[in-house]
Formats: sequence, structure tokens, C-alpha cells
Amino acid sequence: MKLAQLLSPFPEAKLGAAGDVEVTSLTQDSRRCDAGTVFVAIRGHSADGHKFLPELSAQNKVLALIVEDDADISPAFTGAVLKVPNTRHALDRLAMQFYGDPAQNLFCIGVTGTNGKTTITYMIEKILNRFGLPCGVIGTIDHHLLERKWVSQLTTPDPLTLNLRLREFADAGARAAAFEVSSHALDQARVESLPFAVAVFTNFTRDHLDYHVSMEKYFAAKERLFNELLGKSKWASVAVLNADDPWIKKTKVREGSTVWWYGRGTDADFSFRVIKEDLNGSLFEVKTPRGTAEIALPCTGEHNIYNAVAALAASLATGCSLQTAKEALAEFYGAPGRLEKVVNQRNLHIFVDYAHTDDAVRTVGRALKQLKGNSKAKIITVFGCGGDRDKGKRPLMALAASEFSDRLIITSDNPRSEDPLQIIADIRAGVPQAWAGHLESEPDRKKALALALQTAREGDVILVAGKGHEDYQIIGDKKFDFSDVKVLTEML
Repeated sequence: MKLAQLLSPFPEAKLGAAGDVEVTSLTQDSRRCDAGTVFVAIRGHSADGHKFLPELSAQNKVLALIVEDDADISPAFTGAVLKVPNTRHALDRLAMQFYGDPAQNLFCIGVTGTNGKTTITYMIEKILNRFGLPCGVIGTIDHHLLERKWVSQLTTPDPLTLNLRLREFADAGARAAAFEVSSHALDQARVESLPFAVAVFTNFTRDHLDYHVSMEKYFAAKERLFNELLGKSKWASVAVLNADDPWIKKTKVREGSTVWWYGRGTDADFSFRVIKEDLNGSLFEVKTPRGTAEIALPCTGEHNIYNAVAALAASLATGCSLQTAKEALAEFYGAPGRLEKVVNQRNLHIFVDYAHTDDAVRTVGRALKQLKGNSKAKIITVFGCGGDRDKGKRPLMALAASEFSDRLIITSDNPRSEDPLQIIADIRAGVPQAWAGHLESEPDRKKALALALQTAREGDVILVAGKGHEDYQIIGDKKFDFSDVKVLTEML
């Protein structure tokens, strides 16, 4: 691709002879630059790409520079310079151009919310694949299309990774894509050019306040998906909103989009009624604009019924039938690390879940407590909190866990640069005084899991929360192999 073609969305660009030069790479990483590179200087949360401009320009290491401030560009630079108000927005448009607008023929479904994003995208994938609409998934666990998988670094990747992956999806035959859309991605303009046909808002509770500072700013970031980004698709746009969440009821949706509400209320467009629930799954009835169906879902917890109804609504927006969605959900056994069952011969009900907020812990725990019913089984909860992240939620998670657990074992999650013992102390501050005899601390996560297994009796429930699908643990600046599911399986 010639430079002039890459920068065609920016008519103000003055390229001179550089316009006929072939672009070999587009990057925001100064370490990956060569003579055919277009470098985009991004102002990050902790670093600024503009600081690399003197070196890159003085030595003519790149073909072109995309900047917000050109003051530090050397007079010796002979390449093209494009000055824009926001380089994040520019990078998004350039990435789309560089990879040939790969999303233009994909039915794009964006899922945002504090919890449930991963499970819903996996459910949508299951339904659409059965419908004959091959669906790629981009999210926290990985990026995948049918049998192909790619490693995921972020819930929602940067625009370059995102458009590269979508190009690979499209070339491999995808006709739809389901995205986990994080608040960080919405705030940092990572998905500005995606033509979302459907947007789902799962729920909204406290998280990421170390980044967003306030719940209002956090909500505003999420809301952008509905009032700014939805509606750019060639298909009719649909917003799927949780009618039972008070925050989501405030959501402003872009004019011209259809709004489908889902929840327990009979006035919801997609209303459900629980028929039966136990530790092996759920049976529920759902009324939709396309008819009524009774759905057997082999996933535990009411929150998964909410997830299933949201996925069903998003899928019906593609033209999929209610019967196809029903059949697909009956074969959905969960996403990795989302209330994932650990099979064992001890008749223990062991679940590994990614719950890492107080609301997520409370939701999962209440579901397990309700499903064990009046049995004498105990609920043992093992969890920790990540280091270098929102410290305010630590005592809140402890309080949430104490509401349904018979025993708590507080351990390390990904302590990163923080002292694990200090993190544990922060967590313990939220445990009620009356809980003193039911609480233990063990900073070594493997020992904490062993402790849970040693004390559990037949029929007991063990919830291991926080890390879910993760197959690593970050201690200091090092990443070690560690999977809750694998460790538990080996011990059992």
C-alpha cells in the first residue's frame, strides 16, 4: 500500500514524493520502526509516544509521523508529517485502511458491561455457528474462529491488532464477529471504526475506578457504545439492554436504533421466567418478539440465564430463528473460567470463576447458595485481589464473599508489584468481626487451594474466584504458569 493511499482519509496530509513510497508497517511502537514505517505517536496512560519523535526524525528512521504536537520533530526529517487533534482516532482509521476495512462485511456485535461479556460472546458464537453464520470472537480469553485460536493480551485489543485479526477472520470465512468491548477500549478509541450492528449492555457495577475515577465516568465510557458507535453498520442497528439494572435504564441510545430490553419483568421485550435451577443447570421460559420458548441451559446460576437471554436477543437480530438459538444454548456448557466445573470423584461441587469484583462475587455466590438449597453442604470460597489495581474494591469483595460463604480462604491473585500480605490485609478489613472463626489467610495460592480441598466434605461447594481462565500468576515483574483448574485437577 502506498503512503498516499493509507493517508487518503486525511486530505490535509502533505506527502510530497513520500506519497508514492510503499508502506511496510504501521505502528505505535518505536522499537518496530524502519524506512517503510508509519509511526503514530500515542499519548498513553503512563507513557507518551511523542518522546520518541526527536530520535526517529533526526535519524530519518520512518516514512511518516502521525502526531498531535510536531514541536519535537527534527528539521532533518525528510518524511511526511501529519498533525491531527487526536492520534488515537487517527490510528483507528489508519488501521482500518491498512487492513482493507475488514469489518465492512461482518455482522459485528459488541458486548459491554462489568460482568458477563465473555460468556455472552461465547453464547452468541455458539448460536450463530449453528445458524450457519461463522462467528469470530475477540475477548479476554483469546481470539478465535471455529478451530483457529490467537493469544489475547487485552479484553479489547488496540486498533492494529483488532483490524489484523478481523482481516484474518474475514479471509478465513467469518461472516460475523462478537467483541468484548471494555470501558478502557471505549475511552481509548480502540473500536471507533467498527460497524456495530448490535450492542449489548449486560450490567453495571463498580470496577476499574483506578482508571475511570468515578462511577459516572465509568458509565459514560460504556455508554459511548450505544450513543456514538452503534448505527454505522449496513444492517439495522439494535441495542440490547438489561432492564433490571438501574444504571442501564439511564442509557442513551443513538436515534434510529431499535431498543430491546431483557429481564424478569413482563414488560421487557425478552422476559424470562425460571422454571427450575440446580447445580447442574437451569430450565427457563423466555418470551420474545419472535415467540416463546422453553430453554434448557446446562450452566449454573441465574446470572447465566441473563447472559443466555441477552445472547439470544443479539442473535435474533441477525435473522436467526428462536428454535436455532434454543438448540444451541441447550449444548452450551460455559466459557473457560466462567463458573467452570472441575470434575472429581469426591462428590464435591467445585467451580472456578473469573469473578473479580464485589458484584460478580456476590452474584455467583448467591446463585450457588440458592442452588444448594437446604442441604447441609458448606460453601468454601477462595479468592484474592490483583495488585496495582483498584484497592477500594478489596474490602467490598470480602464483604460480598462473607454473605454466602461458610468459610473464606483469602489468598493471592496476581499481586504484581504489591506485597501480597498487604493486599490480604486490605481484603480482611471488609470481613465482619463475627467472621473471625471462619476466615483463613494463605498467600500461596496453591496451598490455599489445597487447604480448601483438605477441609471440604462430600457434597460441599468450593468456589475459586478471581483468575478464572488465566493460566498464569504475576508476582513482581515475573509471570509464572498457574491455572486454578489445572492445579485443582492435579490435586484431585
